[in-house]
Amino acid sequence: MRSTGIRRPRVRRTRRPRRTTTTALTATLALTLLTACGTSSSDGGGDGNAADAADAASPLDPKTKVTLTIDCMPPAAEKAELRQWKEDVKAFNATYPNVTIKGKQTDPCLEPPRFTAMLKAKSQPDVFYTYFTDLQQVLDNDGATDISAYVNDRSVPALGDMDPDVLDVLKKDGKLYGLPSSNYTMGLLINRPLFEKAGLDPDKPPTTWAEVRAAAKRIAALGDGVAGFGEYSAGNNGGWHFTATAYGLGGSIVDADGTEAAFNDATGKRILDNLKAMRWDDDSMGKTQLLKWGDLQKQMASGKLGMFLAAPDDITYMVQNLGAKYGDYGMAPIPGQKATLFGGNDYMIKKGISADKVKAAIAWINFKFLTPGKGQFDWARTKADGLPVGLPQPNFWTGQTKTADDKARATSSTMPVANFKAFTAHPVQGKPEPPKAQEIYKVLDTAMSAVLTNKDADPGKLLDTAEKQVNQILANQ
Repeated sequence: MRSTGIRRPRVRRTRRPRRTTTTALTATLALTLLTACGTSSSDGGGDGNAADAADAASPLDPKTKVTLTIDCMPPAAEKAELRQWKEDVKAFNATYPNVTIKGKQTDPCLEPPRFTAMLKAKSQPDVFYTYFTDLQQVLDNDGATDISAYVNDRSVPALGDMDPDVLDVLKKDGKLYGLPSSNYTMGLLINRPLFEKAGLDPDKPPTTWAEVRAAAKRIAALGDGVAGFGEYSAGNNGGWHFTATAYGLGGSIVDADGTEAAFNDATGKRILDNLKAMRWDDDSMGKTQLLKWGDLQKQMASGKLGMFLAAPDDITYMVQNLGAKYGDYGMAPIPGQKATLFGGNDYMIKKGISADKVKAAIAWINFKFLTPGKGQFDWARTKADGLPVGLPQPNFWTGQTKTADDKARATSSTMPVANFKAFTAHPVQGKPEPPKAQEIYKVLDTAMSAVLTNKDADPGKLLDTAEKQVNQILANQ
């Protein structure tokens, strides 16, 4: 399941192909810091007695002695990842010898029931792992420190080249509550061998839904249980993909204020009409429906599926867990390319801990997750440890940092990066998930499952019903 609220097994490498200007980020950052400097210590980090904003902005003193508990240390089964974690703790302690890192092994890193119970009990670690969509739940439980005053180009040197869209999803009312550890955007995942068997060029994958439909028919015509295109319609996954598809076509799920549904329009009807036609008129989607995360990956890895909407790290999951081969897959931008759904993971810092702990936490997050050439971005080490390098994610960098990281990643690549050229050469504007995402997705699952299991389903009536239900959800925010 996706890391934006669709829950899935841990996959270590993510990247987001997104280009924005450093100028835009500088303006955003300046506003954030001005806001932070006017924030009282009780509103900011720590226990309400933390230093003022000027002191908070100063770097961590290497002599500071604190102990940090940190989420999502790799489990013992992930031997290479765990070894890297321990190596990074040792390297971090070379600079900060008095900071003790106590990792918590949780796999998966986040499970919704455990996460909710942890927040309510205030039992989260000092540095805890969340999805981009979890910010409001964390704030509703008064769980995270406002780190605006602590984050600057001294504590996070590459901050000026970080995609502002990624930082924005970790903000509320101008305050910053987390720092990213990974991100992704959605695209079209293709099975290259099936494309070739069907006489299609895998280096020129479909970019419109008309092209997807045509390609799906040719692939399904291969027979032997092969489906041309697959789609989710259960476990909230159908609603998640409806949202991604709508974004690609320039549509929205909610209005600009986030108070009313906005999908009951020509775009929404086009999505359901197209799926219904592919399922029943073309017979290009296979007989088995009501699929959820993991089902399409199994079909693709077994050579029985030509295309589905996905993020690049779905390929890693198929290789590591299903015996697939990297060379068999490619990526294209999401059909329509007006926008695409993006999401990811981050770390937040527990509210109530001392200012010194907050500084130490940011220093660790920066070292492990936000330093080009170090930690998770040490691509040479990743290759040497037999882990995959070359997927077009994570990528929350812009400017010179992006250029340098792309070069280092390409130098250490362990997979055919040319297979992702269509995806990386045409970056699509990312758009976050709607408010109340999981509740909305559950409603939209019903519409998706109906058109895929009932040839007489009426897309217009399904959208009317879904609109009423989503408006009720949004009215109760």
